[in-house]
This record gives sequence, structure tokens and C-alpha cells, in this order.
Amino acid sequence: MAAAPLALLSAAPALAQGLVPANLGGVAPIAVAIGAGGFALLSMAVVRSLMRDGRMARRRAAEQIAGLRAMVDEYENLIAAGHELTVLWTEQDGGRPRFLGQAAAVLPPGRPAESILNLHSWLGAADANRLATQIENLRMHGHSFSASVKTLENRLMRVTGWVLGGAAALRLRPAFVDPSATGLATSEADSVRAILHLLSKPAFLRDDNDRLVYANPAYLALAQQCGKPVGQGVPELLDARSLANHLAACRGSETPVSLPVDFGRQGRFELVEFGLAEGRAGYLRPADEAAPAPQAETPLAHIGGIVDALATPIAIFNARRELVQFNAAYAGLWKLNRKFLALGVDERAILDKLRTEGMLPSQVDYHTWRAKHLESYTRKEPFEAEPWHLPDGRTIKVISAPAGPDGGVIYVFEDLTERLELESTNKAFTNVLRETINGLSEAVAVFGTNGRLTLSNPQLSKLWKLPMNELGTNPHIDQLAEASGRAIPEDGTSIWRDLKRGIIDLNPTRTDQTGRINRSDNRLIDYAITRLPDGQTMMSFLDVTESAAYSKVLKERNDALVAADRLKDAFVENVSYELRSPLTNIIGFADLLAGTEGSTLTERQGEYIDYIRASSVTLGVLIDNILDLASVDAGIAELKPEVLDVPALVDKAKAGIMATFPDVLGDQPNLVVSIADELPEFVGDGTRLVQVLYNLLSNAARFSPPGGEIRLSASHRGDRMLFVIDDEGPGLTEEMKSAILTRLDNPASGGRQRGAGLGLSIVRTFVNMHGGTISAEKREPKGSRIIVNLPLNGAMAGVAE
Repeated sequence: MAAAPLALLSAAPALAQGLVPANLGGVAPIAVAIGAGGFALLSMAVVRSLMRDGRMARRRAAEQIAGLRAMVDEYENLIAAGHELTVLWTEQDGGRPRFLGQAAAVLPPGRPAESILNLHSWLGAADANRLATQIENLRMHGHSFSASVKTLENRLMRVTGWVLGGAAALRLRPAFVDPSATGLATSEADSVRAILHLLSKPAFLRDDNDRLVYANPAYLALAQQCGKPVGQGVPELLDARSLANHLAACRGSETPVSLPVDFGRQGRFELVEFGLAEGRAGYLRPADEAAPAPQAETPLAHIGGIVDALATPIAIFNARRELVQFNAAYAGLWKLNRKFLALGVDERAILDKLRTEGMLPSQVDYHTWRAKHLESYTRKEPFEAEPWHLPDGRTIKVISAPAGPDGGVIYVFEDLTERLELESTNKAFTNVLRETINGLSEAVAVFGTNGRLTLSNPQLSKLWKLPMNELGTNPHIDQLAEASGRAIPEDGTSIWRDLKRGIIDLNPTRTDQTGRINRSDNRLIDYAITRLPDGQTMMSFLDVTESAAYSKVLKERNDALVAADRLKDAFVENVSYELRSPLTNIIGFADLLAGTEGSTLTERQGEYIDYIRASSVTLGVLIDNILDLASVDAGIAELKPEVLDVPALVDKAKAGIMATFPDVLGDQPNLVVSIADELPEFVGDGTRLVQVLYNLLSNAARFSPPGGEIRLSASHRGDRMLFVIDDEGPGLTEEMKSAILTRLDNPASGGRQRGAGLGLSIVRTFVNMHGGTISAEKREPKGSRIIVNLPLNGAMAGVAE
């Protein structure tokens, strides 16, 4: 189209020259210039059009290349997903092998795919040499082969080699094992048998040795009609020659092989046989039955073994929405009976059944939802739908992908319930952990092996004055050191550099560290460096400045108390000794005056002598109490158990009261003693118990009104001895009850006389040493009651605290 205008423009000057008269010769240059300019403009337009077409062609070529690469990736992913390993040698790779598939399907766990060509590392010598020769013939001469080899682990492998144009391929996969021969059932064999059993057409299964290992009921019925015995294994229906030719064709083919057969009166059939991951399967189709499109059935049947071996639920439907393949995981996921999941059932029927049984998401408009779901048959790319939230609490992810060029859908289902629960639990645990860490008073920092901060709490920034918002999400420890140096110029950087050694130390035998940092700002920081199981390092910091000050004060006070206690002990020892010597002299001279000089003393002088004697006895008792308490505090007080006479104990305590309080026994005795008859044997320290009774009686006498009655009773109850002292004093307040457990008598009790504040303390101490208890009660309308409860065998008790 552009040639005509160009010719016309090129001829324009000549035409103009021929048409213009001679007298117009001055116009010719102008016409030539106009023609040349038009030619240039038209040339520019043509060049731009050609460049635009070139760019569009390059874009289409790039899109085609990207599509081809995506297709290659899909094919490689499909090959890699199989339970086999494929080795490719291509000219583009310079003869270097490429490995596709799962190395673990052939090699021991942990071995790389490259070691498959080191035949002697996983095969016996004979099989390795034979296979090496076959691989060499394949690559050098293009000779295809198919063989079975046994690994060093006694696993049978099927090896197939073939030529693809200028490339060579080698495929290895586990060989099929007859479950009936080994006594073990495999998931692959069970899945294939289940599918074949559901077929109405005669179908069978072969192992890698071309031996029939299974036939469905339709095949066995046809064999009986053909006169073949079925009681001794699965019979072959073909004659020996036809069978040999058919098996030879199957061994050298990677695609399904068909063979017309004629069984006479039983009719004519077409035998279709195709390979599986383990062995081969086949079926007999009546010759008068229209054969379905091979693309709709053959590829799906070819990958049936792979689908059945997967634990992921998978279902495949053809373009007519008919079920053509599914695995046991799919039936288990939806709890569908295999009788219902017959091949050919419509997907809409499956959805309706699931809806009836409450196995689909609750929908207001079910038909609209189903129609939207069935749009997967029109899609050309894989599509992931919104997760299905089922009424039973499960969450299912649904992925659909085209099944082939003639339509159909492959559904892949994944139960996300457990994963979502784990994610939720992990998220909740992480939140709780973070809240816990954030709530700690200690500063926490976790560093990875690269020295970067992976976890911390706000206390870290507060303690070290770090601007965490400026340092980023995962700052390096060097950044923390620099920031700390700016906040604490004197020693912030040096402290963190010292701590860095504990973090970057990768020695597996290193131990945890603890220590104390004395910062230049007078803060005391306790730190701990702990190695975590995942290789990270946790550091914790605690500001102990205040607690250290408190500890120092407490230590000083404790030292002062210890010194005071030593001074007290020395004072008690010295004072008690110094008091006892003159007191002995006072008592001696008082007794002397009362005995020898009593006749020469006046009545008033005699009373004075009696007061001196009574006060001296009281002072002696107090000194003894002080010494007893000192020995108990020192931990050297011991009991001297012996069998005691209870009436004698009471008499000794009564005699002490008579000496200390002569007015207690006046003209009308007001100390009443009651001792039960037939008391059991009682073991204890007599001296200590006399002190107990004496102090209780003296306490009662001290707080009783003049002429008031004091009662002492002794009895037993079970394996316990009870001493009860009743008085008619003002009674016990709550403060007086608690005084029994203290070292001081209540000074505000209103008694007529006061002791040195040691009476009840002595009682409590000696009663506890005997393993007994003491209690106080208030009597009505007035008075108090003290009860001493002692075990019959006081020698078994320990020393009171």
C-alpha cells in the first residue's frame, strides 16, 4: 500500500518538469522541494509503523516465552510432586544432569539427589554395574531400557530410561509389591484396588513383574465365562503369544496401550492398560461402546496412583462435572461412603448431599453459592476460594485448578482447623509471654546469634535510657552501646561492650553468667546472661540500688543487735552472779535474826524481818528465771526427765507460794488444791515443772483480791496431764491472753504486786520444752483460768525455740 504513494511522490518532479512550460522554469525548484518534504514525512510515518509493529511482536514473544516458562514450571512441579526421581541430560545444560522429584523416594533419608548417579552407594555391585552399562548405552547410543534393581536396603526399584529428541531421561521409582505375597497392605495397593473394585467393567492390576495380582468381580466373571479357572489366582484371558506381544508393547510405552481382543461368544473387547507409580492397571471395554475422549480419562487415570498416595484430600471431575478420581483422604474429610462416591457421580449431587448432612458452610442462598463454586469449571488458572467454615467447627481451604485442555477441575482440600488453633494458641501464648515480660520489674533483652535484639520490654529502655523508637525494630548491640554511651557518657559504652562478650560467645560449653554493675550514676545493676536452647542469649537487669541500701542498713542493725545480745548475755551472767552473792548474805542474816534474835525483836521488827526474807526469796526466784531464760536462748537448756510424784510437785509449788506470799495462807486458807486419784505415771523434769506451777500460782496470787480463792487442780485425760489454776482476779483481757506467749507480763493489769516480767515467759518456755501447751480463759462473772496440758512422757519433747 505504501509503494504506490512513494512511486507517485518520486515521479512528481519529472511530471512537473514535463508539464511546466519553459517560461515557468523558475517554479521547478519549489516543486522539487515540496515533493522531497512530502516524501520525508511519509517515510517517517512508515518507519514509526514498522517500529510499533516490532515492539508489539517482541511483547507477544515475551508473553509467549513467559507462558512457556510457566508451563515448564508446572510440569516440573507435577513431576517433583510424584513419588519418584527423574534425571534429565539436555544439550542446553551441556550434558549436566538435572534432578526432578523426591530423592527420598529412592535414596535413604538425608541423601542428596545428586548421589543417585553414584550407583555403588545405594545398589549392590551386580545391579550397579548392569545399570551403569544401560545408562551409558542410553546416553551414547539412544537405547531405551526398563529394569528392576534392588537397593542395599532390600527395596525394589523400577528404573526406566528413554530418549527425548536430543535429550535423555532416567526415571526411578519404588516398584509395586504384592500385598498378598508379603502379608502387608499398602495404601497405594488398597486405593487402586478400591477404585478397580467399583468399576463395572472387567479390570485388573499387575505388579512390576507383569504378574496379575488383582482382578475385580467383573473380570473374574468374564474369566469364568471364558472357561478360565479362578480358584488358583487371577487367570490371564489372552493366549501366550498375544500376551507376550501386549506386555512388550506396555514395557516400552509411557502412554496407555490398547489392544483389540475377541473372546468369541463373550464378545469383542478393547484391552486398555496403563502404568501406575507401582505396576500397571488395565480394563476391558466392549468394542461396541464408544470410547471416551482420551484426554478426559487417560491422563487422570495415569496419575491415579499418585493421587491415591497423597494424604491431602483430592478430587478430580471432568468437564461434565462427573467424578473421575478421588483418594481416601477426600472421602474421609467429608465422611462420605465409598458406595456413594462411585466414579461418574455429579459434583452437584455431592454438594447437595453434603448440604443435607450439614457438612457445608451455612448459606442464606445455597443455590447462588453453589453456582459460584461451580464457576471453577470455567477458570483457566488455579484459584483459592475463601475458606469454608463448617458447622462442626472445622475450617477447610479449597483450591481449584483446571484438570486439562478439555475441561474439568482438580480440587485440593486442606483442613486448616488444627493449624488455625495452633496459630491462635501460639498468638495467645505470645501475647501472654509479651505481657508477662512487659510486666516484669526486671529489664529483659534477648539477642540473636547475629548480635541483634529480638525481644525486649519497656524496662530495658527505662533502665538504660535507650531511645528504642530511634533504634529501629532489631538494633544491633553496638547500636545499644552507642546510645547508652550518649545517655551515660562516663561508662555506658564500656559496660555494653563488656556485656557483648557474653552474647557473641558461640562456645557450646559456655555457662551462664551473673554479676553486679556499679554505674557511674551510683546505680547498682544486677545482671544475668542466660543461654537459650535455640542459640539466642537472654540478658536480664535489675536495679538493686534501693534494696542494696536496705540490705546495708539491715546488716548494720543486725550487727548491732548481735552485739547487744552479746552484751545482754554478759550482763545477765555478771549481774546474776553479782546479785546472788549479796542476796545469799541477806537471806542468811535475815534467817539468823528471825531465829536467834527473834525473842529480842519487837513485833514490828519481826514483820520487817519477814518482809526481808520474802523479798529475798522472790529476788532469788527472779534471778533463777533470768538464768533459765539465758540458758534457753543460748540453746543449752536441757530437761532431766524422771518419774514424778504429782502431789509432791504441788506441795513444792505450794511451799514456794507460802514463802513468797505469806498472806495467801491466813487464818482461812484460800489456796485450794485438788488432785485426782489414781493418776498415771508422769515423766518430766520436776524442777522445771515446779517452776511452772510456782509462777502460775504467784501470778494468780499477785492479781487476786485480798482473801480471794486460788484453786490448783491436777488430773489426766487420755495420755495428757492437766494442771488448771483458777483465781478470782479481775479476769483476762485479750492483751493478757497474748502475754502468755510473750517475754513480759502486762504491766497495766492492775495487780497488787508485779514481778520482773519473766513469770509467764518461764512458764511458756518450760511447757514447750515438755511438748505441752498453755491456754488462758476468762471466768464468769470474774476471774481467770490457766490450763497447762502436758504429755505423760515429757522426756520425748525437745527444747523449745
